[in-house]
Amino acid sequence: MLVLSRRERQRIKLGDSIIVTVVRVSGDKVRLGIEAPPHILVLRDELEPIEAGSAEPTVEAPSVTPPTASAA
Repeated sequence: MLVLSRRERQRIKLGDSIIVTVVRVSGDKVRLGIEAPPHILVLRDELEPIEAGSAEPTVEAPSVTPPTASAA
């Protein structure tokens, strides 16, 4: 695992199309902004689907529809 230190407003680029920005650090919480193409699923670890056969229910990822540009 690569561990990096970043300050507010600093960015990390993953590959050619994903950017992670440290938006805010407050106490023990860090707010991150993630810019990724629509085909990349961005999912918090606690929302990862549970393996089949587990006693806990599976959580499905919400579908996100990108906003459409309105005609001017």
